[in-house]
Amino acid sequence: MIVCRLQNDQIIVVDRIREMVRLAAGINKKKILSDEAQEKALACLSRFGQRLSELPASCVRAVGTNTLRSAHNSAEFINKAEQCLGHAIEVISGVEEARLIYLGVAHSLASDDNKCRLVMDIGGGSTELIVGEHFKSMYMESLHMGCVSMSQRFFKSGKISLEKIRKAETAIELELEPLVQRLQQYHWQDAIGASGTIRAINEIVIAHGWSDNGISFTSLKKLRKHMLNAGHIDKLELTDLSPERLPVFIGGMMILYTTFKMLGIKTMRVSDGALREGLIHDLLGRIQHEDIRLHSVNALAERYHCDEAQIKRMQETARFCFQQLAESWQLETDNDLQWLEWAAALCEIGLDIAHSQYQKHGAYIIKHSDLAGFSKQDQSLLATLVLSHRRKLPREALNKLPDHWRELAKKLVTILRLAVILNRSRIRITHQFQLSVKDYHIVLCFTDGWLKHHSLTKADLKLETHYLESEGIRLSFD
Repeated sequence: MIVCRLQNDQIIVVDRIREMVRLAAGINKKKILSDEAQEKALACLSRFGQRLSELPASCVRAVGTNTLRSAHNSAEFINKAEQCLGHAIEVISGVEEARLIYLGVAHSLASDDNKCRLVMDIGGGSTELIVGEHFKSMYMESLHMGCVSMSQRFFKSGKISLEKIRKAETAIELELEPLVQRLQQYHWQDAIGASGTIRAINEIVIAHGWSDNGISFTSLKKLRKHMLNAGHIDKLELTDLSPERLPVFIGGMMILYTTFKMLGIKTMRVSDGALREGLIHDLLGRIQHEDIRLHSVNALAERYHCDEAQIKRMQETARFCFQQLAESWQLETDNDLQWLEWAAALCEIGLDIAHSQYQKHGAYIIKHSDLAGFSKQDQSLLATLVLSHRRKLPREALNKLPDHWRELAKKLVTILRLAVILNRSRIRITHQFQLSVKDYHIVLCFTDGWLKHHSLTKADLKLETHYLESEGIRLSFD
């Protein structure tokens, strides 16, 4: 955990707290996270929660990575974890993890360092490889191998033999082989490592005199030979290696060694910044209205050829409705409105596939795309809003949302559906209506004569009363 404050536009680190939990070691072959691993993690999060108890939710981001992406019982664990931490926990995709790692690394380097660079991060269950320039990542990949998973797979007994090392190298080569050509075509000039594993290796090769500065391929060869000579993890004497990292060190070392060999890396610098620092800078961007999520939404709408003029009309009507209902429904303008606007921007992306049930196509695209800045839960909420914007409301999808989002989604969906109906003609309309609500009874009042001249809208609203009624929402209009 990292705690920071903003001072003169600079991020000042106030606190760093680190506990080695190794959650990835708690997953069995059936992808179930063990009770023991959960208890250890929950105890850690409870301690972290004490430090964060006075911070508002808008200033905290907590994310889960590969282990929570993989575990079949992650939802159950997250519910308990959020109670211990006192804040929401998001599960991010491998590509989003890579983007955030690169962001953290880029901000930790000199501002004039604009070389094309390769960034590598070795976690417990995954390894991220990113190519980028300055603060922009251009290619991101997340591989299903990490220091914990590789150590358990090939060195669980602790024995270190040439046969085991070669088997581990072959497995890693198979993961890397499809990426080599793609990574090399960027002609990156600098290799930078992040994460505890790479920092530990850097400290070891320097302490043993195998390298003067950074990690070289020659120093990794010497470290590999040193491990072989030891023959067992318990006999591995390495200066500056903490006992808690020892059981998973060899798996991380083999990933780094094989990556150097496959990609032809000669030397690698080590960065202080990584995922946590990337999260801080990403959160700062949201606070300062430089939200990467808005760029993701706009890019997706453009990719699927959405009607820009219709998006603006939909968003304008949705905002008008939102403003009239916000106080009664206790909606937050800064946060809740953006979800409504994003859903309005994306509700027609499914038309690029087929008109029939296009809301389902749109929801599928959103749920399964790599959207920078969005967690898996975020994408699920946005997909549900788009799925619900027309026809019968998908009760099952709405009920699958977390409790704290279910009521919000119900309200936002209602507003979005009204915006869709009122803009069906696809021409700009003047907002000749007023909305009011008491609990879930919405009253929609038009100016005199408006509905007489818009008979299709009137018919749509009559049908909508039946759709909304199924979810306990009453709509009256005149």
